[in-house]
Order: sequence, then structure tokens, then C-alpha cells
Amino acid sequence: MPRSRKPEWLLQLYIAGETPRAMSALGNLRAICEEHLPDMHQIEVIDIRKNPSRAECDQIIALPTLVRRRPPPARTVVGNLSDINKVLASLDIRPAKTRSP
Repeated sequence: MPRSRKPEWLLQLYIAGETPRAMSALGNLRAICEEHLPDMHQIEVIDIRKNPSRAECDQIIALPTLVRRRPPPARTVVGNLSDINKVLASLDIRPAKTRSP
């Protein structure tokens, strides 16, 4: 029986509740992943209000914060992720090729 393969990209988004800023960051992250990492990513949302020890352990000091765990090395982006080019550069994601009409 073939083993299911783990997604190549593991992205953790730290938030504090379902605030407008947190939901904006999550929506932006999903859009980025669908366009630039289709079928290659896993998003884990970590609400520090429900699990404060995770933020402390991972030294999260601002929210929302996105952490790329895989592939190594870890990289971090803070904010609502609205500047797509900044997010792509910060996470070292190659932009998807533009499609011809």
C-alpha cells in the first residue's frame, strides 16, 4: 500500500482569535498557497488564546505571524500578508508563472 506523501510546505499561522486582521491574514495565505503552492502545502492555524504555550515556545511576539516550518530553514512573516510579493520573497517561494490568454 503506497504511503501518502506529506505536503512539501508546512506553514503555521499564529493568531489571537478570529479577529478581522487574523481572518484577512488567513484568507491572504490561502490565496497565496492556492496560486503558488497548489497541492504542495499544509496550513496550520494556531490560536494562541487557546494554546498560549505554543506562542511562548515558538517565541511569537506579534500577531498575526506566519512561520514556514518546512522546507527548512524556518522563516517568519508578521502582518496580514497583504503584500504578496513581500510574502513570496520572505518565504522564498518562487512566483507561479503567469498564464497566457
